[in-house]
Amino acid sequence: MAAARGLGVLQGCSVRWAVAYFARLGQGLVAGGSGQRMGSASWRRCWASSSAGAGLSRSYGSEAKGEEELRVRYLEEENKGIVVLGINRSYAKNALSKNLIKMLSKAVDALKSDKKVRTIIVRSEVPGIFCAGADLKERTQMNVNEVSSFVSKSRAVINEIANLPVPTIAAIDGIALGGGLELALACDIRVAASSAKMGLVETKLAIIPGAGGTQRLPRAIGMSLAKEMIFSARVLDGQEAKSIGLISHVLEQNEKGDAAYRKALALAGEFLPQGPVAMRVAKLAINQGMEVDLITGLAIEEACYAQTISTKDRLEGLLAFKEKRPPRYKGE
Repeated sequence: MAAARGLGVLQGCSVRWAVAYFARLGQGLVAGGSGQRMGSASWRRCWASSSAGAGLSRSYGSEAKGEEELRVRYLEEENKGIVVLGINRSYAKNALSKNLIKMLSKAVDALKSDKKVRTIIVRSEVPGIFCAGADLKERTQMNVNEVSSFVSKSRAVINEIANLPVPTIAAIDGIALGGGLELALACDIRVAASSAKMGLVETKLAIIPGAGGTQRLPRAIGMSLAKEMIFSARVLDGQEAKSIGLISHVLEQNEKGDAAYRKALALAGEFLPQGPVAMRVAKLAINQGMEVDLITGLAIEEACYAQTISTKDRLEGLLAFKEKRPPRYKGE
């Protein structure tokens, strides 16, 4: 099998070299005869995200103007490296509008190429709401072609969030329905307050999830439970979501209404001390490996591991261990 042969060929090679090698295999990597494929184009996109250069210049610790529908905050001091995307459409329950999708796209485009960014938290700035899904009032003013275009753009932006090279955490402190839950599903980790409400409710409107929900929910909780949720348009609270593996942590809500955000911030703080290059290639290896058979996945892991061997960070990690001090990683 071509993928099995790739294990030997990939000994000590780079991910970029692996892209070229797997591209020569044909259309893509076949996953154990199941028909799943990981094309070279997917590899190139992921590698481009994980190894992109420095981002746009901007002031750390800055906060967007209060009237903006998306606030992008670069945290400082002990949280430096954490970026918070705060949705802020209180009058529309944070529903996904054309403008909000445009703002998300612009923010994600800047973040994916910024090596100073270490973890991204997606949260709501509106108490009791994460995201209520698509803006149905706006939707009623669209014709068929406009609806199709909007759904395509929403799907593309949520895919970009899923492909961000650094860890992403969704902090669900309120309602996350339809596209709101699809946005959370695109994040690596989801935490929620016990009072939060989550569901893919599109079948109530005689449509289906169109921004990745039919694909990411089964991967998160299994096919049978995902079908049950989508077929019934069922809405779960935080405890129910935790019991089926939809979220990683559930918290009792606090007086400020930001318990999930506080937990997300604590998790992000655990990620910050780790090697930046290692974090990026670890995410790449996990994401790509889950889409293929085990043998191919091991080849992907080997290629990704090779990217860490020649880094200055790896040598710094060894020196710090020898000197019994915390490492000072620079992402190099």
